[in-house]
Amino acid sequence: MFIVDVPASKSVHPATLTAKREFSVSSIKRILVTGGAGFLGSHLCERLVDEGHDVVCLDNFFTSQKSNVAHLLGRQNFELVRHDITQPLWLEVDEIYNLACPAAPGHYQFNPIKTVKTSVLGAIHVLGMAKRCRAKVLQASTSEVYGDPEVHPQPESYRGAVNTLGPRACYDEGKRVAETLFMDYHRSNGVNVRIVRIFNTYGPRMHPYDGRVVSNFIRQALGGEDITIFGDGRQTRSFCYRDDLIEGMVRMMNGPDEFVGPVNIGNPDEFTIRQLAELTLELTSSKSTLIERPLPEDDPTQRKPDITLARARLGWEPTIKLRDGLSKTIEWFRTIDMRHYRAPTPNY
Repeated sequence: MFIVDVPASKSVHPATLTAKREFSVSSIKRILVTGGAGFLGSHLCERLVDEGHDVVCLDNFFTSQKSNVAHLLGRQNFELVRHDITQPLWLEVDEIYNLACPAAPGHYQFNPIKTVKTSVLGAIHVLGMAKRCRAKVLQASTSEVYGDPEVHPQPESYRGAVNTLGPRACYDEGKRVAETLFMDYHRSNGVNVRIVRIFNTYGPRMHPYDGRVVSNFIRQALGGEDITIFGDGRQTRSFCYRDDLIEGMVRMMNGPDEFVGPVNIGNPDEFTIRQLAELTLELTSSKSTLIERPLPEDDPTQRKPDITLARARLGWEPTIKLRDGLSKTIEWFRTIDMRHYRAPTPNY
């Protein structure tokens, strides 16, 4: 048996926490996580390392932080590789989680051509590796494939309303092409794929300057700055806490091979942007004021997942309410030194 020490980490889903866990050598998998030093990638790496797997974290550190995985560097079953997924790589692995791609509008719009390359070439490279190694590979797709939806809430069968010529298309269409590649590799080459569509996710270890609404509001509230609302604040989003999201991804990877997805992973509780701002002010006891700015082009007015399929096929649904998750996120923001973070692009 192989015995792994598992630290009591707040970022590990409660179902995985024990003082020590024993694994047979045959149960240990070699797992590659692309974008593994990012917000979600680092938490996924942490969970997989704690489960005893041999984890390779791959990242080019464009929008991520090495500090996100610094606590894992001393673990014998963790390896960090600096690499850009737009370039080929050769590894021997059993599973691949493909999370590599800037996800905040300001970041993916900073270099839209590179964003498309990251989604498309990245998918080609991990799918080629999965084909050669006979590995399972999971694509972290996005609710952005639905565009500014005309159907509400959004089921997986909805094909979306995406502006192919707009400023968000580099991300939206890049992710849509990646889904196409995954399905074509599956149908043509028998590659064992899974596709999850991630809706807005938040939690500790978000980059303070990632430009997402949760991190923006918390940073502004704690700094006593005006809280910027784009539009009138009546547009809606659903917010999934990071532990719930990671649990959904792992369940999808470990699920039956015949269920390839896509499957929505997100929280169906819907809030307006103004409600989020007001809750952030309440929880931070901030005296900041709300100010409105013009709504960016193609910004969705509604976003809410239909998670019927995730409930039925994965037995998954989120358990953490926005107030509780936001409180945990705010407490983490209070512990960090903003001077140790830099805005990855001039957009923020």
